[in-house]
Amino acid sequence: MLTNHLDFRLEPQLKELYEEHKRRAEKIDWGYHDFLPWDKAQDFKRVPWNPEQVTLPSGVVTAVETALLTEVNLPWFTSHLDQTFKGSLTVIKDFVHTWTAEEDQHSNLLETYLLITRNADPKRIRQLHKMTVEGGFEPDFDTPFETMVYTSLQELATMVFYYNVAKVAGSHDKELATLLRRLAKDETLHYAFYRDVIKLHLQLEPNYCYYLGHVIKNFKMPGTVMPDFEDRMSIIAKEANYGPLEYFDQVLDVIVDYWDIENLRPIAPEAEKARLDLLNYHARLKRVRDRFYAKK
Repeated sequence: MLTNHLDFRLEPQLKELYEEHKRRAEKIDWGYHDFLPWDKAQDFKRVPWNPEQVTLPSGVVTAVETALLTEVNLPWFTSHLDQTFKGSLTVIKDFVHTWTAEEDQHSNLLETYLLITRNADPKRIRQLHKMTVEGGFEPDFDTPFETMVYTSLQELATMVFYYNVAKVAGSHDKELATLLRRLAKDETLHYAFYRDVIKLHLQLEPNYCYYLGHVIKNFKMPGTVMPDFEDRMSIIAKEANYGPLEYFDQVLDVIVDYWDIENLRPIAPEAEKARLDLLNYHARLKRVRDRFYAKK
């Protein structure tokens, strides 16, 4: 039987995942104030901002801004998770609360960094911040299992984004690279929980394959509501080490392999069809990737 609700039989194992997450998170507990170059701060009234104060390449600034404008959508994303998991397993609702508390300081860290280092116009950042939050976040799915699939991809993509941008930023500002890697560690723990929830469900009931394809084939980050999102991602792909190729190699390929989709054997015909469609989608993107590398 096809169902997109989380399976109560897995609750003991999901509780173990949650307890393990809390143990790991406690070891790396942090405050964003520890990662900021406070000695660079100046009063904007006394020393007004101007573009000559920017010290980072424009592509890196765009990447940090884009990350910030993704993180500020936390209220909408949390609201979506809260509504989705009403009536679901208690352990999942508890994890969402923990996840929200851990994510809460991400946007503060990024925005304060940009202001302290004067790598962004403070008035413009505030306008973009407001416009993005006003845009909200409304995914085209609202079921527990599909939402877990989405959060797995979203957390992995965010983790990869931070690590990749940190590699570029390091030669310009080591403190920026350090704070980006700090954010990536949080995303790593969050990704591990979400992806393992899905893994356990697929192992228990391979028919869950039926609900993977829609989310994976239509995946978009919650930051797509920000102004000029497509232009931003084009710049980041060229100048800040994260684009479609990195998404395939470090996100999609990783998750398809981890969930062992190739070797799952759902009984329901529609679930098996969905599994094969997803594998064909993955194979098509792999061919595109291979052709690009061959030309390069």
